[in-house]
Amino acid sequence: MAVTQARTMPGVLELLPLDQVAFQSMLDAVRRNFERYGFLPIETPVMEFSSVLLTKEGGETERQVYFVQSTGALQAATAGEVPELALRFDLTVPLARYVAEHEHDLVFPFRRYQIQRVYRGERAQRGRFREFYQCDIDVVGKDSLSVRYDAELPAVIYSVFRDLDIGAFTIQINNRKLMRGWLEGLGITDAAQQGAMMREVDKLDKRGADAVRTTLTGEGFALSAAAVDKLLEFVAYRSSSLSDALSKLDALGAGSESLEQGRAELREVLTLVKAFGVPESYFSLNLSIARGLDYYTGTVYETTLNDHPQIGSICSGGRYENLASHYTKSKLPGVGISIGATRLYWQLREAGLLKGGRSTVQALVAQMDEAELPRYLELATELRRAGINTEAVVEAGKLAKQFKYADRAGIRFVLVLGPDEITKGVVTVKDLRKEEQYEVKRAELAETLRVEIAQAAVMGR
Repeated sequence: MAVTQARTMPGVLELLPLDQVAFQSMLDAVRRNFERYGFLPIETPVMEFSSVLLTKEGGETERQVYFVQSTGALQAATAGEVPELALRFDLTVPLARYVAEHEHDLVFPFRRYQIQRVYRGERAQRGRFREFYQCDIDVVGKDSLSVRYDAELPAVIYSVFRDLDIGAFTIQINNRKLMRGWLEGLGITDAAQQGAMMREVDKLDKRGADAVRTTLTGEGFALSAAAVDKLLEFVAYRSSSLSDALSKLDALGAGSESLEQGRAELREVLTLVKAFGVPESYFSLNLSIARGLDYYTGTVYETTLNDHPQIGSICSGGRYENLASHYTKSKLPGVGISIGATRLYWQLREAGLLKGGRSTVQALVAQMDEAELPRYLELATELRRAGINTEAVVEAGKLAKQFKYADRAGIRFVLVLGPDEITKGVVTVKDLRKEEQYEVKRAELAETLRVEIAQAAVMGR
């Protein structure tokens, strides 16, 4: 029989166990901080009705959607017909459907977090994934939602990335109303043109001012050089402190209703971000941030690593006025952020910013004598009941081979219970991390290991 080649499709991240531990630790840190701020978990099905998924984005997204169908349904489908089901491409559309469907059972403002895989038909390339985890939080209101919630999300972002300990970062904040108002002051009043211009300006840090200028003065926009110069001067601003940001907002002068709304919202958000406990060195007013999606209507965020700008945004999001307009007549405004966890993990690992994962197995009970296996299993059971993750060797083998196995598997403690130890009522502990060996009374073993494990956790070892 021919052997099928074992391989994974391009665009997926499949990790070895200790790398998976490191990735899972990152997800656990994200989850821990989401819950710390009072967000509750939900999960939605990986598959949704195609009619639900494609309402927001239309044809552009359809080219990246993975459609799903059973073999029988596929055979019965009419040629050219869109399959009934598709894999979700983000967590925002499923959230919109979820809130609309369960609207009368939810408590508003509805604060949810969601950590699940999503799927996109990305072109296979380095660092771009077809299957990846997203970590989202959103606050959704009924009829209205205070802009004060927009100030809370940067506090969550700060808490998450401080916990991950991946270096200095900046949460960059702007408001699309302010940008629309500034464009109105330049005589650009068409909403579609404003949206297109904001998408170009949003690429400023990635493409550079010259490239953006070429695009805006080119055939697609045909803006005058003077207008583009004014715009680029405006969006080049980055605040250095809260007082600096507030002074810049004051110095803009009187403007349209949109500009005044954006200015007022930004003043309140920036002031409250500090009140929520985020140091001024960790957030900044960046007038070029717009986000590429037009459903953002007010506050927008992007977070970048100060020493690794080439990584790009590691967390982004913003305010939207009506999350579920396609699925309900109720007005459901909200604000949310998203962390692309798989891509973030890959980028941090490539940049050498992540520590390797530690085995979740803390102790290995070695086997000295096959006849004593029940005694070894009893010891392993005692340790597990004491909260210590323990593996027992159940197959006879040389002790040196068992030590080698523990070392390669990343298990810190090897516990030896030979004839001498049984006679004396002790257990020999081999600490592979400290490269030391000692005896502990059997009754004191669990507590001794707990202390060692706790000390290592405090010291980050």
